[in-house]
Amino acid sequence: MKVTVIGTGYLGATHAAAMAEIGHDVLGIDIDADKVARLNQGHVPFFEPGLPELLQRHVVSGRLRFTTSFAEVGDFGDVHFVCVGTPQRAGENAADLRYVDAAIEALVGVARPGSIVVGKSTVPAGTAVKAATRVESVGAELVWNPEFLREGFAVQDTLHPDRIVMGVSADRAEKVMREVYEPIIAAGTPVIVTDFATAELVKVAANAFLATKISFINAMAEVCEATGADVTELAHALSYDERIGGKFLHAGLGFGGGCLPKDIRAFIARAEELGVDQAVMFLKEIDAINLRRRARMVDLARELCDGSLAGVRVGVLGAAFKPNSDDIRDSPALDVAVAIQRAGAAVRVYDPEAMSNARRDFPTLAYAESAVDACRDADIVLHLTEWAEFRTMAPERLGAVVRHRKIVDGRNALDAERWRAEGWLYRALGRQ
Repeated sequence: MKVTVIGTGYLGATHAAAMAEIGHDVLGIDIDADKVARLNQGHVPFFEPGLPELLQRHVVSGRLRFTTSFAEVGDFGDVHFVCVGTPQRAGENAADLRYVDAAIEALVGVARPGSIVVGKSTVPAGTAVKAATRVESVGAELVWNPEFLREGFAVQDTLHPDRIVMGVSADRAEKVMREVYEPIIAAGTPVIVTDFATAELVKVAANAFLATKISFINAMAEVCEATGADVTELAHALSYDERIGGKFLHAGLGFGGGCLPKDIRAFIARAEELGVDQAVMFLKEIDAINLRRRARMVDLARELCDGSLAGVRVGVLGAAFKPNSDDIRDSPALDVAVAIQRAGAAVRVYDPEAMSNARRDFPTLAYAESAVDACRDADIVLHLTEWAEFRTMAPERLGAVVRHRKIVDGRNALDAERWRAEGWLYRALGRQ
């Protein structure tokens, strides 16, 4: 089948390569000509494990290519996937749908009658109904097929998803989508066929639930700090309850990135528009708990530095919002680094993959080429992104270069006893 993918960010580039991997001829489109040229050379413009090899293999084979021409997209495609971003609207909580609207409008101008337009972008409930009217006006059909990929695991999540959700209004559209995903469905992936609004809500509800679970254990971390309890032991005990489970029950600096924060805020905004804001009022506190963890990280650092960060040298381990990614959108690590700097500290940051992005967006921070260099002569070290490199690092490596052996583990990912055995003053969120 001939498939097009509109947008070549994390979602679009991964989806395009995955569609080629399962046997389709794929044409991706982006308005950035330089980006398109790099993709056609097999180069991924961001860090995502496994994607460069997948993309390059199918660019070389000829099964996957990229363009800037919507006319070419219309001539080529039987199925068009809309994979553009829906960022938070400036100065508001609501989602900015301009890129989705523009993609749909461009497709309406070129799509052949009988083709299928598939929305994968995360959108507020009600978006698909409006889009369907435009798509159907040219004899095409709309499907809403939300994505559930995680940065750092995007290839795995696309090729081996835990479910495929299809919001459809016609039997033919469902039949075509089952053909598109046939190899994945044949491997046993469940398929949920539903209406547009439910398909839209599945993604935002899933993100809201995950954010709630993360913020719940971080709220418990606040209680643990007040009572002297250990949040890691509390989470471990809770994980044995089958109704709760252990996933996303890891206390720390909280969530960031380009999905969870903006998606729960957009969910709140859409609920207010629908007059059901009281139903999701708890999400405002979820957001607040998440942001409080960042402030608490700064407070812990200040406490370990005798009440003041003025003139203190701080080594920061981590800049990406999560490991296995170079994404710094709404990064808790960089948020904390900037707050520490504003408090008068001299901050030096290191991250295995996100350095160029961090330098671009946060030029006032100082950067190092290694964890050791970031921590050289430091009065305190902050562990803010749980890269394997940091989790497995021998405490004595940093101990040999720091001025004072003090560390705050913002991710509760280090072996506290090992660090303390090497003479470090170790503190973490939700633990003594």
